[in-house]
Amino acid sequence: MAFHLNETWRSSREQTPSSRAGFTVVELLVSLTVIATLIALLLPAIAAAREAARRAKCKNNLRQMGAAALNFESLHRHLPGNGWGYLWVGDPDRGVGRDQPGGWIYQLLPFLENSQSAESMQGLTDSVKRDRLGQLCQQPVTVFQCPSRPSPAVSPGNDTLTFANVNLPAMVAKSDYAICEGDFITDTPGGPSSLEEGDDPSYVWQDVSQATGVSFLKSEVQLSQISDGLSQTYLAGEKHVSLDGYDSASDSGNDQPLYSGVDLDIARWTLETPYPDSRSTLYRRFGSAHRSGTHFVFCDGAVKAISYRIDWNIHRGNGNCKDGSKR
Repeated sequence: MAFHLNETWRSSREQTPSSRAGFTVVELLVSLTVIATLIALLLPAIAAAREAARRAKCKNNLRQMGAAALNFESLHRHLPGNGWGYLWVGDPDRGVGRDQPGGWIYQLLPFLENSQSAESMQGLTDSVKRDRLGQLCQQPVTVFQCPSRPSPAVSPGNDTLTFANVNLPAMVAKSDYAICEGDFITDTPGGPSSLEEGDDPSYVWQDVSQATGVSFLKSEVQLSQISDGLSQTYLAGEKHVSLDGYDSASDSGNDQPLYSGVDLDIARWTLETPYPDSRSTLYRRFGSAHRSGTHFVFCDGAVKAISYRIDWNIHRGNGNCKDGSKR
């Protein structure tokens, strides 16, 4: 009986594992290597997917601008003008067109969703209006912010300038998009010093008779005047911003509120091809924070991605609405 029990115990022990299961150092290292490899493969794909979503949002922003501009033109029989100069912001009592000191963005606000209406500021005294417009200059509009550009909603403005109709705050909302003024630089100055001076028939405005784009100083461009074709003429596009100018006023093409009159901040030209954001201050060029190219909305409302390698002649011609190059 004792022999039987001993044999039974031995047999049972032989069937029991001699040690607990676990990973060896080699197996652990192999597993970590596999995980690291998978992460390395997935991260670029995730980043690419996120950037694709940001590009889609950027294109939708421009699509909304295009629709707003066409609705504006349908109502007023001309595209929004670009105001009186860089020392002005929009005035809620001045309507649109030649009498409006604010630029194309300010004039489009009533046609864009979720934008602050200027109607609440109509009829105010000058001093109160200046303060209220200063508050407006701190209000960003989402549709004018490219999600690929890591800029804050508001950032420092140019504190060396004295605006004619607003007490400008230190921090202002800006635009990542600009209207196309064409392939001729009008070099528009700050504008008159007061509404009275601007309304005076004897005041001498900057000569913009050679402007070739769709919006510039006191312009009222009609769609019928875009003889090169709506589908082949830029309306607006993304603008180049220096990397240092994302959160500062160091880039003179990104240092003023989006509600201002014609300025480097809200207008660009096609004398040079688009360029990706860089350390350089290229305040007259279109460009973007996207690696692959820049988005434009054309005068028919269509949005297209334009390569940084676009032929210069084609790009220049796309900015000129009446040179006959696209017939």
